[in-house]
Amino acid sequence: MSKDIVVIGSGTAGSRLARQLGTEVTVLGEEQHAPYNRVLLAEVLAGRYGADVIAQPGTAVRRGVRAVRIDRADRIVQCDDGSTVPYGTLVLATGSNSFLPPLRGLGHELPDGVHPFRTLDDCLALSAAVRPGTRAVVIGGGLLGVSAARALALRGAQVVLAQQGERLMERQLDAEASALLRTHLTDLGVEVHTECRVRGLRGTDVELADGYILASDLTVLACGARPRTGLALAAGLDVRRGIVVDDELRTSDPRIHAIGDCAEHNGQVYGLAGPALEQADALAELLSGRPAAYTGTRSLTRLTLNGPGPLDLAAFGETTPLPGDDVIALADATRGAYRKVVVRGDRLVGGVLLGDLTSVGELARTWEGDEPLPSTPLFHLLGGS
Repeated sequence: MSKDIVVIGSGTAGSRLARQLGTEVTVLGEEQHAPYNRVLLAEVLAGRYGADVIAQPGTAVRRGVRAVRIDRADRIVQCDDGSTVPYGTLVLATGSNSFLPPLRGLGHELPDGVHPFRTLDDCLALSAAVRPGTRAVVIGGGLLGVSAARALALRGAQVVLAQQGERLMERQLDAEASALLRTHLTDLGVEVHTECRVRGLRGTDVELADGYILASDLTVLACGARPRTGLALAAGLDVRRGIVVDDELRTSDPRIHAIGDCAEHNGQVYGLAGPALEQADALAELLSGRPAAYTGTRSLTRLTLNGPGPLDLAAFGETTPLPGDDVIALADATRGAYRKVVVRGDRLVGGVLLGDLTSVGELARTWEGDEPLPSTPLFHLLGGS
């Protein structure tokens, strides 16, 4: 194993790598918290879990330490507390930041009552602010926005979800599944507005493009994320959308690797937990001297939220068919269940499931393997009987 391995970042990718490598690694974590499972933040916001429940034990981290400069010539990381950490191999697992849209009234410092939803601190601040009857506006109808809106509704808030696009989770879901998701949120009391462009903020109140004002006690910004690449840029590494890495997850400096949300591999920045874990596992093998390569991830988006009116959904690949594709869909409006797959030739190229995920494991394995489908009726792919 390479000596003096230093990891900057204690999120999903960094903490996984440290656990895989064992004790011979130094992890610098900017957050004061122990590493935690970010996938479960919405459950903390909903009040179902305490922050301690989502902690991931077993990773020694120097908490509350922010790396501010990488000296590649002397192979030293300089930290905001004045300390320096020498490295033989450096791993950037700096993650991503919440994207702050260019809205009127929104500067570098967020107004009181305006919250991002990305970290445990964001989640705890929101939890402290919400009360039954609190008027909340969530800006952004993607995965994070849907999770935040639902969690706030379960806490008794009066929630408005404003989505600029035509439908909720438009990157992952087709029109039918998105409509079912909208119904699910509406049944919980969430007021959903799609094709709704936000112009600016007036304190916590939200001004729409048509001049209408959504009165709000708190506003949640769930408009996506951007890779944190500042350290890499300042160090002179190759950065495009993310920090560019090869199949061994090396940056343009062979002594420095990058994994997780901050990394760009083969033109792709994933921003999902699954690829981050796969990259961490591959790099752990490489740093341990075993042959390995990361060739990309066929990523599946999955959202499971418990509590009253539980929500389960999964989506992968191309959910919108091209001309000539075969499509089969099974819908049960009574139970709010929907399953659909898209087949191109003899390959499964995508699918979306909502409400009933009994067949998601087999479907995902078939898709990830990219192997010819068996000559069985298509409905068997969905667990049809």
